Amino acid sequence: MKIHVKSPTRVDLAGGTLDLWPLYLFVGGAATVNVAIDIYTHVIIESLSDGQIILDSKDLEVTKSYRSLEEALKDPDPRMILLQAQLRYWRPHHSGFHLTTKSESPVGGGLGGSSSLTISLMKAFAQFCERSFRNNHDLVHIAHNIEAEILNTPTGTQDYYPAISGGINILKYDTHGISQQVLEVENSPLARHFLLVYTGKAHHSGLNNFEVMKGAVEKDQKTLQALRDIRDIAIRTEKAILHSEWTRLPGLFRDEYEARVRLAPAFCSPEIQKLHELSLQNGAEAVKICGAGGGGCVLVWTPENSRKGVAEACQKAGYQVLATRPVNPLM
Repeated sequence: MKIHVKSPTRVDLAGGTLDLWPLYLFVGGAATVNVAIDIYTHVIIESLSDGQIILDSKDLEVTKSYRSLEEALKDPDPRMILLQAQLRYWRPHHSGFHLTTKSESPVGGGLGGSSSLTISLMKAFAQFCERSFRNNHDLVHIAHNIEAEILNTPTGTQDYYPAISGGINILKYDTHGISQQVLEVENSPLARHFLLVYTGKAHHSGLNNFEVMKGAVEKDQKTLQALRDIRDIAIRTEKAILHSEWTRLPGLFRDEYEARVRLAPAFCSPEIQKLHELSLQNGAEAVKICGAGGGGCVLVWTPENSRKGVAEACQKAGYQVLATRPVNPLM
């Protein structure tokens, strides 16, 4: 048996950070909007007849072989913690297998790469162990808990949905839980205006999100007001996309940028600030910080006739322009 699963990563368009429980409850519910992109994570599981368990992480450039599941789980190497968490949850009883993982996302890119890889692992092991999930929410709930256990920090949930469903995702958060709406990408102008740039500096989502969580729990009014503003901007972004009012997005991205930096200055960085100024000087209309910021990738919204010039200016300044496009809903 050989199983190969791949899952897209995402660019968040609005409402990030509010997907952390219980932040969205502090502001009366929230929405997040994101879009899946064709930067993928890959998982391959191949049965072995000799009883060996081989764990092969292409990103970490480490391959290890074990005589049993218990031996694999006892390995103290911290590089194996992600794969060990999956093995501990699934406890596959096959005679042996070779597990290979690979991510196309830059390290610390702010594209939800670790969440996408977690979903790829969950989907692959579900096939391998012949176990299924009730629905997407069930899969996300378990994946979210596994990743929180690994990271030992509060984690959100919006990154898992595009990895499962592709497309444009509108997620609603309230006291009832999470609802998901998936939209087509084909008839949107996203691909024509969409420029994704890697700053070259890895972000640290856990640190930034923890500071926000701490401020909200302590009822810091500046933090809570910024979260309310981000909530309102996300709702306006949702409405703009549902009504195909794409020309409203640059203004909403500018508003979100200002509110996010107000929420926590660490969401920005010298690299992001320089990229922001450089992009606007060369014809871009807005910049959207990806993920928890502080580094990683940035979405630059450009008119079609300025796209090439903005890309060249970014590359000349030492940034990496990623060749990527939005992904349609997955079948």
